[in-house]
Amino acid sequence: MTERFGERVRAALGAHGPLCVGIDPHQALLMSWGLADSAAGVREFGLRTVDAAAERVGFVKPQVSFFERFGSAGFAALEDVLTAARDAGLVVIADAKRGDIDTTMDAYAAAWFTPGSPLEADALTVNPFLGVGSLASTFALAEEAGKGVFVLAATSNPEAAAVQRARAADDRSVSAAIIADVSARNARSTPEGEWASLGFVIGATVDWADAGLAEFTPATPILSPGFGAQGAGPADLRARFGAHAWMVIASESRSILSAGPDAIASTIDARTAEYREALNV
Repeated sequence: MTERFGERVRAALGAHGPLCVGIDPHQALLMSWGLADSAAGVREFGLRTVDAAAERVGFVKPQVSFFERFGSAGFAALEDVLTAARDAGLVVIADAKRGDIDTTMDAYAAAWFTPGSPLEADALTVNPFLGVGSLASTFALAEEAGKGVFVLAATSNPEAAAVQRARAADDRSVSAAIIADVSARNARSTPEGEWASLGFVIGATVDWADAGLAEFTPATPILSPGFGAQGAGPADLRARFGAHAWMVIASESRSILSAGPDAIASTIDARTAEYREALNV
């Protein structure tokens, strides 16, 4: 039987702590690493990052756009990075933020979730703003394949506030309504005592009260960008997430990657220690 994604997250958090290393080969980072701004450069950057992250953290998050900009050669590079990361035992979250009508989403889900697919990942970020219902078959395929989905719920970029803080017909915020819809599905599909496999993206700098967020069950993985260069630190795990702090995957990219290829491993070790101290583990 395929292990449920939520339980894989739970195990990885317990073994390695919350740090997720983003793989974001910005042009400036490629240059600072002495690599070409090319498909070959992003491939080498990604593989070196995977090598540094393996056995140090539980999660990596390749940002698809930085590979996609090189067309088919960039996707080939991404395929190599995804494969290397999964072979290293890392939980691989493809940050692609796909969102479309149901039939189109079926094709996206097949690309990222089908076992043996060139782009196979362990989880995918998705955009629910065409309606959570448009993601139903994506959720089903993910659960069938033992994969995870991280649904954008409350992001910290200021442009999102007007949409995500808007009030739905029942006076909940849009963010809260998304969380309620996905949580209801999780409650129906998650065995008692296990973690759900459909998670949320909630920014580390989001004010939960302002966003209209509330407690949710069952236990659900939270992917949280905004740590590191965007301003949040390990101490913000408890301050922002309270009882949910144990479920947070804390994503850092530039703050780790800017250390360069020679110091990235030691930087990961130091940051992991800070998160463990913040959680008293």
